[in-house]
Amino acid sequence: MDDERLHPRETTLMAGSTLAAGVLAVAAALSLGLAAVGGAAVTAQRAAGAADAAALAAADAVSGAITASEAPCDLASRVATAAGATLTDCSVAGYVATVQVKAAYAGLAAVSRARAGPPDGT
Repeated sequence: MDDERLHPRETTLMAGSTLAAGVLAVAAALSLGLAAVGGAAVTAQRAAGAADAAALAAADAVSGAITASEAPCDLASRVATAAGATLTDCSVAGYVATVQVKAAYAGLAAVSRARAGPPDGT
């Protein structure tokens, strides 16, 4: 008589394989999630750096620290673009430049603002 039932050892091996496949799937999902969070953090830092550089460029141009043939906000836009961001707002009051930039990652926008100029009281 042929017995088609699985031997207990074969059942244990199948359960172990299923468990291993589940663990691998969870590990892969966590890895993808962490990669997305890491990419967003890098984009936020890139936007902050671009805003700082753009504000400094505009403030240096308006103060005369550098000679520029373009307006301070045009220079700030060029610097932000070179840093991988887009200038969305720029204002100059006296020697103080305030900028806002945006950088995109996976359809989400990281926005950063920066202000540059002489220290207060000078």
